[in-house]
Amino acid sequence: MGGTEHLTVQREGATLVLTLNRPEAKNALSLPMLVGLYDGWIEADEDDAVRSIVLTGAGGAFCAGMDLKALAGKGMAGQQHRERLTADPDLHWKAMLRHHRPRKPVIAAVEGHCVAGGTEILQGTDIRVAGESATFGLFEVRRGLFPIGGSTVRLQRQIPRTHALEMLLTGRPYSAREAAGIGLIGHVVPDGTALEKALSIAEQVNACGPLAVEAVKASVYETAEMSESEGLAAELKRGWPVFDTADAKEGARAFAERRAAVYRRR
Repeated sequence: MGGTEHLTVQREGATLVLTLNRPEAKNALSLPMLVGLYDGWIEADEDDAVRSIVLTGAGGAFCAGMDLKALAGKGMAGQQHRERLTADPDLHWKAMLRHHRPRKPVIAAVEGHCVAGGTEILQGTDIRVAGESATFGLFEVRRGLFPIGGSTVRLQRQIPRTHALEMLLTGRPYSAREAAGIGLIGHVVPDGTALEKALSIAEQVNACGPLAVEAVKASVYETAEMSESEGLAAELKRGWPVFDTADAKEGARAFAERRAAVYRRR
């Protein structure tokens, strides 16, 4: 199991939990964190025993964005990882889910700050839970910067365009309730319980057929920008092979047995 000084990895049953672990900096993105994230996504992809991923942050924060000084190499933190970035200049974008989409569902458990690069990583996750005091936002324009982690493309596809443009152009903070209201997150829970809720959702995912789950996720993203007719054709191409798997046959048998048991009790 991987991990770095700024990214911890642990297993909770069939769920791989990745924790951004730089609480003194509100988990601002550093090179060790990005290397650990990328390695975590690859570990989940390659391990069939992993059925879901939970991404969270330590110390009551999710992620306060990019630590530009750390990534520029000012200071010695994480220097042992710099050769990884040299070997793969795209590594940081893969780590931030801009240029990589894990096969397994990714559930975000957010507490505290989830801003700038934190909100950009969030857009690469599939299911999102936040504590009621969490804060979201893309602050780049306030600093004369561009949210280059994918937000000008993804955000308008995930929430109504008017809300996407307001978030992008004002650079203002959003509460968890407001973020849920515009559809950026799915659940608002009491502070300190986001991880618990995310793990509960992960358990529900883990109880389903893994091949079906992966195929459904792939189909949703693959067909997102297709016409309806193109999307339906692509869905059949993805979906039909699932019916021939051992998972599907086992699921059908289990369903038939449960139904027979219900009829016997009547």
